[in-house]
Formats: sequence, structure tokens, C-alpha cells
Amino acid sequence: MTVGTQIERPSFREALGFWSKLGWISFGGTAAHIAIMHDALVEERKWISNGRFLHALSLCMMLPGPEAQQLAIYIGWKLHGKRGGVAAGVLFVLPSMFVLLALSVVYVMYGKLPWISAMFQGLKPAVIALVVLALVKVARRALHRPAHWVVGAVAFVCMFFLNVSLLWILLGAVVAGGVVGYLWPSLMRVGRDAQVEEEDERGYFINRYSGDAETPGKRWDVFRLVVVCGLLWLISMSLFYFFTADFPFWRGLGLFFTKTAFVTLGGSYTVIPYVAQIAVTKLHWLSRAQMMDGFALAETTPGPLIIVVGFVGFMAGYNHFHGSLWMGALGLVATTFYTFLPCFLFVFTGAPLVEKTQGKPAIEGVLGMITAVVVGAILDLTLYLGKGVVFPSGTMAWRSVDVISVVWVAVCLVLMKRFRLNVILLIALSIAFGVMRWAVGTQMHSSLFAFARL
Repeated sequence: MTVGTQIERPSFREALGFWSKLGWISFGGTAAHIAIMHDALVEERKWISNGRFLHALSLCMMLPGPEAQQLAIYIGWKLHGKRGGVAAGVLFVLPSMFVLLALSVVYVMYGKLPWISAMFQGLKPAVIALVVLALVKVARRALHRPAHWVVGAVAFVCMFFLNVSLLWILLGAVVAGGVVGYLWPSLMRVGRDAQVEEEDERGYFINRYSGDAETPGKRWDVFRLVVVCGLLWLISMSLFYFFTADFPFWRGLGLFFTKTAFVTLGGSYTVIPYVAQIAVTKLHWLSRAQMMDGFALAETTPGPLIIVVGFVGFMAGYNHFHGSLWMGALGLVATTFYTFLPCFLFVFTGAPLVEKTQGKPAIEGVLGMITAVVVGAILDLTLYLGKGVVFPSGTMAWRSVDVISVVWVAVCLVLMKRFRLNVILLIALSIAFGVMRWAVGTQMHSSLFAFARL
């Protein structure tokens, strides 16, 4: 077997530059995040091999919280230890938190400004194009066997038509993978064509043979991580006790979102319904309409879609303290902290599991099933988001099709696939397109109205 020459470890400064950039360009939810990281880290920089990337993604899918951010934490840890993981995870979230804070302030002060809505309308078709490319790329690399295609199709049908929770689908895939692997192991074995990239494993810094950035996994390491995270939680809660009014409110907010981080599996679309149900119907932190507006705002920010919980925290603080923007901002920051802090604990304590399961056929067979579920989930997300772009009125009929948005989706696909347009330039171009479309439409509407009055 011919192997390539392993590349040098990127410097910490170089990695910081990438993670900082990723936080600002990662529009489109989990599917787009995976696509961007795969393009940049596997295909361009060759920091991690495709096999290790998909293997880690499959295990991150089984953890509570946003799998894309946890995948970034894992890769950062493999590159530069815990400081690399912390940098990757924090920089993945911070930009979306700041953008959502600004949008939340605009939302409560000015409502929905037409030109801001126009920017988002121009951006949404580009998001669809990003998700479509992610679907194609992940499917091409993840669906190796007929069993994978079947599991991916079943996962899609269950989510899109039957509204089954992703958590139950993941558990079903694990059980199916174990049963099929035990009874018919040949159905789970990856063929030679699917392993062609094995020849290039050593052409990546993180590959099948690479060691750890650190040596985690000992009981003392796990205990120390739990203590550090616990102290950070207690320190933050102490600050609320001594320096803010109405401590019971802040304590309730912190406990609720910490619990959310631990009990919600399956990514953003599992977390959001849970948060919406409790925050709207039981805690009355915001109205149902405000929750839907927050979901729309979160869809148009970079970073993980689960950042919508930050909007919930903002509205909770804003409404509870009688329209205080400062308390709203503090609520958003606190919510983000309590939601994402456990993610670092999950990854740093679970990273040894990723290392130990690498190269074991039985485990990798099950994880292959989970990756197939990811493909089904991305297809479900593509149609879910695409429906809102193609049929903005909500009525699925030919007369309701937004032809201009459909054309722009096609243009974005060509720009990225054929001309490899940079994601940042695509986002800027799409925002400009949305504003221009709104301006032209407004002008035409005014002209027609003036003509009608003649």
C-alpha cells in the first residue's frame, strides 16, 4: 500500500485564524457547517482525513448539544490539545452570539425593518445552496453499502413524513447496526472502493495512525474536567447572586439551560422544540410569536442554530425586567454560557472514546449507520428550509413559487460548484442581491401605484 507524506501540524496561530473565520461564515445550520469544515479541513488544508472526520462526526451525533460545534472542539483538541479545543468551540459560537444580540436589540426597538428583512431574504437562497452541496458531499462519502442507503432513506421518511425525533432514529440506527453487524457482518463491511482513501491516510495530519495531542481518559483527568466546569458554573452563579437583582430569576434561567444542555440529544431540532415548550407555555418568558421570530433570526446568523436559545434568554431578561436592554443582553450571554459550557465537558471526556473505537470494524459499522442517519437528517433539513424559500406564502402550489429565489439558488450553486466562489463573497453577494431585489420591488410598487392614480 502506498501512503503519502504526512503534513506538518498547523501552528496554533494558523488554527486560530481558521476558527475565527469559521465562526463568521458558518451560515446554514449543521449541514452547511459540516460542508464548510469538510472542504476546509479535509480537502484544502488536509488537517484531518475523511475517515477520521466522519468517525468523529458520528460520535458527536450521539452527544447532547450541537454536533457541528462539538466536532470543531474535537478537531481543535486533536490539533493543539485542550487550548485548541477551547479556542475552536468558543470562536465557533461567539460571532453568532454577537450577531444575534445586535438583531435582538433591533427586534425589540424597531421591529422588523424592511431592509433588514430584505437582507435575510437574499441570504436564505444561498443557505439552501450550501445545504444542498453539503448533502451531496456527505452522501457521496458516507453511503458505501446498501444498508447505509436504506438507513438514510428510512431516517428521512421518519423525520420528514412521520415527525419522529432524531434521538429515536439515532437509537434505532445503533440497534440496527448492532443486529445487522452480528447476523450479517458482510452487509456492514466497507468494500475496497470505499476504502480507496486509505492509501492517502498519511497525507493528513490527523489520520488513522496519528496519536493524541494530549493523553486524556484517565479518571483523574475526567474528575479534573468536571471540577473545572463545575467551578465555572458556580462562579458565574455567584456573580449573579452578588451583583444582580432578583437572583431567583437568574438561578432559574441558569438551571433550565444547564439541564437543557444535558438532556437534549439529537442536535438543534431536538433542543428547540423542548426550549420553546417550556419557555413559552410554562415559564412565560416570551410569546409563541416571539419564539418563531427568534427562530427566524437564528436561521440567518452564523454559527449553530441552537443559538436561538440566546434569543430566548434575551427576551426572558428583557420582559422580566420591564424592557431593559441591559438585562436582555445579560440574559443572552448567560444563556449562551450555560448552554455551551457542557459541550466542552462532553467532548473532552468523550474524546478518548473516539480514539479507542477507531479501526474497530464492529464499532465503525454502527457509526456508519449513524452517519447514514446524518445524510437523512440533512435531506430533511434541505427540504424543510427549501420549502420556506420556494413557497414563502406557505402554500405549496405552482402559483406560489418564488421564481426569483429559485433562480438565485441555482446561481449560488453554479458560483460555488463551477467557479468555487468564496463563502464570504457569496454571503455578501446574496445580501446585496436581497437588498437590491427589495429596492427594485418597492420602486416598481410605487410606480404602479402612481400610475393607477392617474
